[in-house]
Amino acid sequence: MGLAPARHRGLVVAAGGNSLNALSRCLDLVIASVGLVLGAPLIVAGAVAVRLESRGHHIYRQQRIGKDGAAFEMYKLRTMVSGAEGMGSGLVVDSGDSRITRVGSFLRRTSIDELPNLLNVWRGEMAIVGPRPTVQVQVEQYTERQRGRLVVKPGITGWAQINGRATLPWSERIELDLWYVEHRSLLLDLKILIRTIRMVFGGQGLYRGDTGGWR
Repeated sequence: MGLAPARHRGLVVAAGGNSLNALSRCLDLVIASVGLVLGAPLIVAGAVAVRLESRGHHIYRQQRIGKDGAAFEMYKLRTMVSGAEGMGSGLVVDSGDSRITRVGSFLRRTSIDELPNLLNVWRGEMAIVGPRPTVQVQVEQYTERQRGRLVVKPGITGWAQINGRATLPWSERIELDLWYVEHRSLLLDLKILIRTIRMVFGGQGLYRGDTGGWR
């Protein structure tokens, strides 16, 4: 699958309806439950490594914006020094950032740091596939059309993730997310999951570089 087709400026309507939402939720619960059980050893090992290397809690909690603009607390393994948001470039993280710990660099490269997101999925705050959840300060700058990415649950992985991840300019990432919202289906989700697995093993697109990210 290639990139999304040419942009259009109308308001976004989510594909699939209630039947797709219900089926997707069932699959999310199955995948999250199995993932939490199988991933528990990695989460525990990662948490111990985080605590041994640096002071602070091993779980990083941050308020993100979910479906319909509802705020929730997202969980990840901490990959930076405690209090990193108040240092340096704040919310912006790039390759070579001195705030990233050695353990954190490995966790980010392997995406093990995101395994606790499965708890958010299990709680119903996130989905396995969907636009990545963002922070309030970014949502406040959305246009009316861009707010269309909030009509579905945010995901652990998504269409924008497999088409450039953090290297994409912010506006382009949003357009890819909007394309997903308008074309979502179980088949598309399956293709995204397969490509996500390949992407994780390749460690691609972790940082924004010269062109990507919110600026």
